[in-house]
Amino acid sequence: MVDAFAERAFSGNPAAVCLLEEPLGASLMQAIAAEMNLSETAFVTIGRPEVALRWFTPKAEVDLCGHATLASARVLWSTGRCEGPIRFGTRSGVLVATPRDGAVELDFPAFVATPVVAPAGLAEALGVVPQQVSRTRQDWLVEVAEAEQVRALQPDLVALGRLAPHTVIVSALDHGGSADFVSRVFAPGLGIDEDPVTGAAHCALGPYWGARLGRDELVGYQASPRGGYVRVALAGERVRLCGDAVIVLEGELFPGQHATGPQV
Repeated sequence: MVDAFAERAFSGNPAAVCLLEEPLGASLMQAIAAEMNLSETAFVTIGRPEVALRWFTPKAEVDLCGHATLASARVLWSTGRCEGPIRFGTRSGVLVATPRDGAVELDFPAFVATPVVAPAGLAEALGVVPQQVSRTRQDWLVEVAEAEQVRALQPDLVALGRLAPHTVIVSALDHGGSADFVSRVFAPGLGIDEDPVTGAAHCALGPYWGARLGRDELVGYQASPRGGYVRVALAGERVRLCGDAVIVLEGELFPGQHATGPQV
């Protein structure tokens, strides 16, 4: 278990990283992810030239996950299984993790957020008046007027879940704060009420606020109860996300016993 986008244990976003000797079936990986009950569980199979990587929430496999990729890279380097840049083969193509000044830099796709009419019930579920609502291929991105509105959000998660499977990102500029923008991320339709720190969301937030501010390098703060910073650098159709990770727990799973015992 690894706390990602964190410089100390018990902060940032926890991910489970399962190192596999051989690939597992999707149903077993989904059962393990439900057992871990974290926002994402990563399954890593070392191969050449790429390391196979898949991500599961407690309810579904997802196409992209930043914090569990960062966590996987930290585990592979810390255990001596890999050195230098790692090429991960994923459902979102090849993603590269590179050690950078003691942290981890991820090369991810950039997501364009297109302004749209807000879906029915979104503003009511969030309890705020949006300044603008946009869509990426997988998210709703909601801009609000003040950073304090983001921090104070107490959304109706049942109502947000009806927008499934889309993730809802709420963000605002952080005037005078320690970051350029703040955000929070909710995905109850995927079994994640609130994601603590979301790398994939910054694939959209970076280009969104970068265009607004006229800058290629920004710092985002995800203002969940655990919280965490994500450094973002824009590079055309790609973004580079940078943060650290801390391994907090090691153990062994025994998935071969999952089908044994009395049936109830």
